[in-house]
Amino acid sequence: MNRMLTRLALLLAAAAIQLACTQLEPGDGKPLYELSADEVVEPIPRPEKIVAAGNTSPYRVNGQTYRVMNSGAGYRERGVASWYGRKFHGRKTANGETFSAYKASAAHRSLPIPAYVRVTNLDNGRSMVVRVNDRGPFHSDRIIDLSYAAAVRLGFAESGTARVEVAAIDVPGNRDLRAGGLLGTPSSHYRYIQVGSFSEAESAHALGHRLREQMRAPVAVSEIVLGDSAYFRVRVGPVDDHDRLLALQTRLKTLGYAETRLVPD
Repeated sequence: MNRMLTRLALLLAAAAIQLACTQLEPGDGKPLYELSADEVVEPIPRPEKIVAAGNTSPYRVNGQTYRVMNSGAGYRERGVASWYGRKFHGRKTANGETFSAYKASAAHRSLPIPAYVRVTNLDNGRSMVVRVNDRGPFHSDRIIDLSYAAAVRLGFAESGTARVEVAAIDVPGNRDLRAGGLLGTPSSHYRYIQVGSFSEAESAHALGHRLREQMRAPVAVSEIVLGDSAYFRVRVGPVDDHDRLLALQTRLKTLGYAETRLVPD
């Protein structure tokens, strides 16, 4: 009797797995090592140089023509998400990177890539940031294809699909896809981190003084006039090494300055 129950349990489990896989591409499924939600690392949005690779527009797949947006700014859409895993693990993505089922990435038909979006599972409320570096899904009933890892974190790896909201994250430096196939200003153009803006000079200089004591980097307080009003900006920089600039921004966050942003000269 125990053997029969065990066999029945195994058959039911196999049927559940098969049902989940019917939502995926034929031959796709979970990778050999199954992740837990706690193991999935959420990417941190950062400025990236976006080149022509993966951003050809228009392009055709299965007889259908698709166009890449000039910018993802303001993009927000609700629909169905699916996921892809073992079949594509180790293959090249649309922009030439190597797809890993264990990283939180995604495929989108029309956002400039790479891009960052926040995906929210509308069925369970789970939400996370993923990095878009591939094209797809080429199914009219789906709006985004997530990696296996992202599906695990969002709680729909077993069901195969989920109702989601996808919202683009505006990252300074990732703007306006030009006609020549390149995305506007490269991230290296950003040499400052703006920490605050004040209408009172005294407040700006007080923050500047604190930052000079806390940071091993130049700190500048500058006045800018907008209409009839004057504002005093507090910025860390200039810093020409972009990696160091990002490291300084991370340092600022650990010091409690959460609302910082990269700005040009």
